[in-house]
Amino acid sequence: QVQLMESGGGLVQPGGSLRLSCAASGSIFSINVMAWYRQAPGKQRDLVASITSGGRTNYVDSVKGRFTISRDNAQNTVYLQMNSLKPEDTAVYYCWAVVTNTRNTVRYWGQGTQVTVSS
Repeated sequence: QVQLMESGGGLVQPGGSLRLSCAASGSIFSINVMAWYRQAPGKQRDLVASITSGGRTNYVDSVKGRFTISRDNAQNTVYLQMNSLKPEDTAVYYCWAVVTNTRNTVRYWGQGTQVTVSS
């Protein structure tokens, strides 16, 4: 079993910054892709950014130039640096990872962390 533990959410004013962290623990041989999704009230959960084990990144257009995803493979941790935050970034942010253990490859979700951008 694998757990994804997120931290770093909170309330921030428009134009401010937050840094989210997600640490994976448990039965892990390797982690392929790690990503951040978000879900605003009444909306579907959408991909924000992803990063492969080799460091290749992908972003949704609405966050390009403002958000940066990174990871520490040795610590099985992924980060999301969010700058120039806007009210429309308000959502629950979820960590997601594709984990390979000794038997199979499984996709896991974190429990989510709330990000609220408001004055």
